[in-house]
Amino acid sequence: MNSELLKSILSCRSLSIVGMAKNTGKTVCLNYVLDQLRATDKVIAVTSIGLDGEKTDQVTQTEKPEVTLAVGTYFVTTEYHYRQRQLLSEICQLSEDTTSLGRLVTARVLQEGKAILAGPSSTGRIRTLIGELREMGVDLTIVDGALSRKSPASPAVTDGLILTTGAAIAPDLNSIVSKTKFVYQLTQLSEYEVDNRDELMQYESGIYALEEGGAHRLPIASSLLFTKCKDILFSHGNTLFISGIVTDNMLDYLRMQPNVKDIQLIVKDFTKIFVTPFVLQGFLQKGGRLRVLKRPNLLAMCINPTSPTGFKLESEQLRAALRQVVGVPVYDVVAM
Repeated sequence: MNSELLKSILSCRSLSIVGMAKNTGKTVCLNYVLDQLRATDKVIAVTSIGLDGEKTDQVTQTEKPEVTLAVGTYFVTTEYHYRQRQLLSEICQLSEDTTSLGRLVTARVLQEGKAILAGPSSTGRIRTLIGELREMGVDLTIVDGALSRKSPASPAVTDGLILTTGAAIAPDLNSIVSKTKFVYQLTQLSEYEVDNRDELMQYESGIYALEEGGAHRLPIASSLLFTKCKDILFSHGNTLFISGIVTDNMLDYLRMQPNVKDIQLIVKDFTKIFVTPFVLQGFLQKGGRLRVLKRPNLLAMCINPTSPTGFKLESEQLRAALRQVVGVPVYDVVAM
């Protein structure tokens, strides 16, 4: 591993590896990081938002790399997936939280092998889990994540972030670079300074007006339903906190408001923003502001120059193109 990347990773107590889409090399990157960390004396734990380590992708039916765990590594998964492990381990903790696939199991590897990871589904539970693992003596917790509209959990709560991209997100070099650049720009959005940030991060639903006295919950379940309550959207001011995702529909509506220059939209982090570059640019050009409660510490990007359809780019060509538009190192771990 590049010594600077390893140094950056080891400076974190928690790290997320997030894929921009399926087949961008997230699991390959995770395995590479885990393999390189073996040479250190750090105690490592790993879990996933969603599911990782399956042999076959349940959506595309393509083969996926499995997750290999070394002796001494802690891992967190559901009871169902724990029973499917291909390694020897000891259970350290059974969570009181239940999922459709059973409780969450925290275990320690006694003999190297493979495991399927399926961890917490909420941001608050991830935070708690990282703290619990730290109390067990874990130095670094790695969270496997993805940019998903469906998951209420955010991998951006970790101390560090590696983003994976590649040929799977578009059929040509320029489109890959453009889409990756846009996501990179979202990771660089300014943080909104507020005293009750931790409290706001716990909210899982709803739209709130942020006033000096705190957060006032509006009777709107989510940004997807705001059109039914447009008349009350600004009833408590122009600074709105969206606890869930933000889409084009809301930004487009806000862009058309006469008071758009006074509007400030706050989201938890970049993983909650599902808008197109055109709509976001229109909102910002009109004077609207978009901020995050937590800006990620983006350490690097990793690429997969091959798509599952067979489209392939030269690794160095893709890396060079991305380096022109992002301000972090870009790696191809397979080529290292």
